This record gives sequence, C-alpha cells and structure tokens, in this order.
Amino acid sequence: MRVGITYHEKFSQYDLGAAHPFKGDRFNNVMNLFKEQGLFRLPSVSLLKPELVTLRDLLRIHDKEYLDRIFRLAEENKPYDMETPVSPRILEAARLMVGGAIEAGKAIYDGRVDRAVALGGGFHHAGRDYGGGFCLFNDVAVLVEVLREEYAVKRLLILDYDVHFGNGTSDIYYSDPEVLFISLHQDPRTIYPGTGFVDEIGEGAGEGYNINVPLPPRTGDQTYLEALKQVFVPLAEEFKPEIILANGGSDAHFADRLGNLGLTVKGFFKLSGVIVDVAEGVCGGKLVLLPGSGYNPTVLPPCWYALTAGVVGLEKIGVTDPYAPPVEPGLVRQKVRKTVSELKRLLRKYWRSFR
Repeated sequence: MRVGITYHEKFSQYDLGAAHPFKGDRFNNVMNLFKEQGLFRLPSVSLLKPELVTLRDLLRIHDKEYLDRIFRLAEENKPYDMETPVSPRILEAARLMVGGAIEAGKAIYDGRVDRAVALGGGFHHAGRDYGGGFCLFNDVAVLVEVLREEYAVKRLLILDYDVHFGNGTSDIYYSDPEVLFISLHQDPRTIYPGTGFVDEIGEGAGEGYNINVPLPPRTGDQTYLEALKQVFVPLAEEFKPEIILANGGSDAHFADRLGNLGLTVKGFFKLSGVIVDVAEGVCGGKLVLLPGSGYNPTVLPPCWYALTAGVVGLEKIGVTDPYAPPVEPGLVRQKVRKTVSELKRLLRKYWRSFR
C-alpha cells in the first residue's frame, strides 16, 4: 500500500510557550525517529508537503466571526484563552497543519496514495465558533467537508482515540447521520473537557451516530483493545464508511503528563493495526491517520512512530517503551465491560450489531 505522510518544517512554529506542554520540537523529534527507523527509505512511503489552508476551506466549518477573531488575535499576539496562545507564527503553523489534513485526503482520492498520515493533525477541541484545548481550527472537520464537497463522499467515520474527548468534532456532527463519530477517551469526570459520556449519542437525524466509550484511568492495552473491537469494529462494518479518519497522538500512553490511561508503545502499534484492518475490510483501505497530541516528549516519538508503522503495514517495530509499564488495576476491565454493555443497550435500536 502506498502511504503518504504530510509534513512541513514550519509545523514546529506551533509551539505554545516555554512553560506550555505543547512544544513545537515534537515534529523534529518525530521526523528524526522516522528517518532513523528507515521509514522514508521504504518505496511505499512518500512525503507530502502541505499548503496553507485557505480562508474558503476554513469557512466550510468555522463561522466567519470566529475566524476574524483568531486572525485578529494573531496580529495582536494575544491568546484565545489562558492555554491557547495565538501569534502570526502559530497561526501559520495551524494553517499548514490543516492544509496537511486536506492534502492527505486529496492524495487518497486523487489516486496518489492509498493511505495517509497527517502529522500534527487532530485539533478536535475546536468547534464551529470556538477554540480551546490548544486548538484553533478543527482540521478533522475541515477535511470531512472537503471530501464531501469536492469528492462527493457520503459516509465518513471518525475514530477519535485521543485521551481527551473531541468535544469540537462531536458538536459539529452531533446531528449528522452521514458522519459516524466514535471516541474512546478517559472518563470525563477525571479530565478535560469534562464531556463525552455514554448517553451523549447525538440528536435529531444524527441520534445514534455519536458514540462515546469513556474509560477509567489506567486502562491498559488489552482492555482498551477489547473495547475498541467491541464497538469500533462492528459499527464500522455496519455503517460501511467510504473513508476512516482517525485522530489522536500519544496522550493515551501511561506516562503522558496530561492523561491517565495506560497504553504502551506496542499498544499503539496494535491499535493502528486494528484501524488498518477495518479500513481494508470496509472502505478499500482508505484511511487518514492524524497524530498530533502527546505531552511527554520522551514517549511521543516512539508512539507516533508505532501508529505510523501500523498504517505503513510493518509487521514489527524497532522501538520500545522507555519505562516499565504499570499493571492495570483489577477492577478496570470489569468497569470497561460494564460501560460497553451500557453503550450497546443505549444504541441497540439504532444498530443491528448491538441487538
């Protein structure tokens, strides 16, 4: 399978400050590891260079008043909120990363690649008229609209495996039955943004198409993958999307500084493999992976590499965890199975897979 990876050297400008957990050096560190592991020597892998997203493309999702505000804040070097600064350099990097998501999708539908990895993507906390959580523009949603409007894609599945619930993406598509949104994330009672509960299932025509699997802290690989296979796999097979967009970085890792889930590097590799297998089975392999999050600079590069290696189709990875993984607490799996059972009960009237 031909795999395209979108990257621009100016991604590193998305650096939110010396004391901020989102550092721009993540991109250089990841690219260095990719090169060390020989990823770009593979004949199936190509590097795709994005262009700045246009205002027209941003307006497919975001309100003009909101965009005007962000561009004005950038000119004035003023923050959107206390954790999301804005500057000309940050704005340029954000536009390039949204451009990367668009380039990834277009490369697939133009026949240049079969799958793609949009490095730095997944700004899922941005809604139509709001930002926050380190996010200014929702690149996942912009990509959805580009594919719908320019390539007549009718059914899209978004799998959000970030440790934080993707409230922006969920809000945008909460009433939309053509976009199936599935999110596995840490229990909202224990982490930002505080939403993403099992009973938030969508509304109107989109009722039943917003799927949340909140997981207790320290959920490890085996339990996480069990939940993924119980929910994502059957729903994808029933929904039959034309493409899968999967976003999340390394913040579900057990050593991340802003999350408390328990995935390992190997767990991310297996996660990526499940996503690829499902994409192969339901949509001819069409998949865009958007890894952008992660707040432990030591584990971020190997986790992003593990995710990307799965998309590339490698059978094994030459990277391991720098720390010994913790043991999952005894009651975690029981809690997760209870959550999945409750979710299936709520959704069985919408999905044959859960009856």
